[in-house]
Amino acid sequence: MTRKKRLPKHLPAVLRVLGIALLVIVIGLCAPITLPRIAGFEIYEVVSGSMEPEIPVGSVLYVKPVEPKTVKENDIIAFREVDDVVAHRVVTNRTGIGEFVTKGDANNVEDRDPISYDAVVGRVEMHLPVFGMAMALYSSVIGKVYLLLTAGCGLMLCMLANRMEDEQAAKSQP
Repeated sequence: MTRKKRLPKHLPAVLRVLGIALLVIVIGLCAPITLPRIAGFEIYEVVSGSMEPEIPVGSVLYVKPVEPKTVKENDIIAFREVDDVVAHRVVTNRTGIGEFVTKGDANNVEDRDPISYDAVVGRVEMHLPVFGMAMALYSSVIGKVYLLLTAGCGLMLCMLANRMEDEQAAKSQP
């Protein structure tokens, strides 16, 4: 005759806490990318040190579209330059001819070419240091797979906890 081992009574609660923790982690990682986009922000990762120390490499930038004429000196704007988006500080807003003179904080001189109003993506409203590297990781294909698998594990742990509680309840009834 074989005897079934009884699982600890608190195991379903532990599994549920682990499952919820995994889901919270996934939501926490996705929220800084999804919620600002819903609010109209563009999001970029900083890959060069031209704005250090104010904006370190690996930061994530939140850029809001603005009317170029409303941009003031010392605002940081994001603009298209060939195939890249660059963020530099405004030295002068030449509203009469529709262009900006910009400069990276780490650079000794102003940018060589003025930035046309047409090239402006928007004003940098906020940045989060280091988060850009994490964003680049989990916005890749493999990163999305890991996020989905982590969320799936969290859901399965919660479902397992429910099933175990149902079995424990069924065994305790006469």
